Amino acid sequence: MTAVTARAPASALTRFVVASRYMPVYLAVLLLLVVASIWAPATLSRVALSAIAPYGALLGITALGQMLVVMTGGIDLSTPATLTLAAAIMVGVGEGSGDRIGVAILTAVGVAAVIGLVNGILIGGFRLNALIVTLAVGQVVAGVVNRYGRTFPVQSSVPVEWSSWTTTRIFGMSPVFWAGLILTLLLALGFRYTAVGRRFQVVGANPVASEVVGVRVKLNQILVYVAAAVLYALAGVALAGLLRTPGVALANQYLLGPIAAVVIGGASLAGGLASPLSTLAAAFFLTGLNQMMLTLGLPTALQFVVFGLVIIGGMLVSGDRIIKAVERLLRERRRRAPPETRATARSIDGKG
Repeated sequence: MTAVTARAPASALTRFVVASRYMPVYLAVLLLLVVASIWAPATLSRVALSAIAPYGALLGITALGQMLVVMTGGIDLSTPATLTLAAAIMVGVGEGSGDRIGVAILTAVGVAAVIGLVNGILIGGFRLNALIVTLAVGQVVAGVVNRYGRTFPVQSSVPVEWSSWTTTRIFGMSPVFWAGLILTLLLALGFRYTAVGRRFQVVGANPVASEVVGVRVKLNQILVYVAAAVLYALAGVALAGLLRTPGVALANQYLLGPIAAVVIGGASLAGGLASPLSTLAAAFFLTGLNQMMLTLGLPTALQFVVFGLVIIGGMLVSGDRIIKAVERLLRERRRRAPPETRATARSIDGKG
């Protein structure tokens, strides 16, 4: 009976410690809603929310790809170029014809998967630095985008049918919003209820131990970059539909934005745990913040300053820092607690 009683609070406390790393993003969203309701209520109007929802979902989808990479302890700077190339393919391969939408999407996803495979082999296979590799690959892809963009007229657009679909409304929201939400829920459920998802999180948290027990860590890292690139491509083809005539520089804002969403969402840049739902919430927070600043009419320079300060603030209250603070608090309480309580606390760390 005593063991059962000790295990229950230990389990609850462990869940609290893990969940605490994701609290700041939801507090930030709440604070944004309060500030917007006071100084920029137009930001929270039904029309405004319906307009920014697909762009928040696009940032969320891109951030989910970055999140997968970050969970392995890496980082991907080829995101904007991959996303832009996918959007350009929707124009070039789509040729403005509704009959070629499927071919264009498959081509965009396939090309992005190849880009991710190159990143994955160089990083996971050859153990090269992820920052340098993805930056270099991104530059190569950016060159391809510029060259490919010259093969069709500047004002070329995606197929009208594709643009119409991305701008329609389902229950008041763009299909892009629902697609982002569904992808997020699928990832969240996969992490929690599938063996592949749980193994992936373990590999990110401790790749050395995972390799010792027979997990193919290198293959895991390679596939992660492929999956991330596919998500970038999906965001790119959706963004092309929303913009209709995407340019070669349309995705520049998707370099730091996804990384910021992942960090603010509570992920550890050293690898390990992350939450798809918190990452999506962070993406909507950043999109809503940007919209609020536009509504207030802030100068572009000041918008950059605020955005940068938010990213720094996200780093200061990152999941790692919160976990360490909670652990210090628990250790302090353990030292002051009676012997039987200390035994329960040790069981949380797996020492009892």
